[in-house]
Amino acid sequence: MVDAALIKGCADPGLKPAIVEKFIAEAGADDPLAVTVRSGKRVVLVPKPSNPQEAMDLIRQHIGRNVVRVGITQYPAGLGVLEAGALKPDLVDACNNLRMGTALFAKIYRIVLKWYGNPTGEDLLPPVFEDAIIAWQTGYFEGEAVFRTPDPGKSEVAEPIRGGPGNEDAEKSDEFDEDEEREPANDPGRDGDLNKAGIRIDLSGIGAK
Repeated sequence: MVDAALIKGCADPGLKPAIVEKFIAEAGADDPLAVTVRSGKRVVLVPKPSNPQEAMDLIRQHIGRNVVRVGITQYPAGLGVLEAGALKPDLVDACNNLRMGTALFAKIYRIVLKWYGNPTGEDLLPPVFEDAIIAWQTGYFEGEAVFRTPDPGKSEVAEPIRGGPGNEDAEKSDEFDEDEEREPANDPGRDGDLNKAGIRIDLSGIGAK
């Protein structure tokens, strides 16, 4: 479980701590140095890094040839990177990874929410969250490349009573398109900086008992 102080100090302020925990539990990793490599539908077995330098070396070995996800949020390492030399150690820094990942996930949630018609009913919000998780893992929602899709803007969201079912479609992450990762990392809609996104959304009720 991610440390509460880390979430408070580094996560997107528009996401409640409970939501950040749920996001990481379903789509992330406990280890800031976690590197996941996929080639098509196949998971490439790689050695577990023991320090940031080893993690960065591993990422550089596979970036551009395979899909690489990194850190606590399993952030797409190739997002906005044109060559391996442009990769920054921020990817394996717990705080920076959490900041980038939660900001990007909040945008993806808004994209999914808009597709649903910006519902406020308690019964619809958990499915919205689950679809946002799948979109995070695959890079796509309804055929749309969510990492480079413009942010639809702020939406008012009611608080659902409880979270939706488990994520049966996690295997869809195999379908993530490497080209999608190469979109500008600091460019959620080619209009702004993911790390400075000013539009937030309150998902505080998701997962509440």
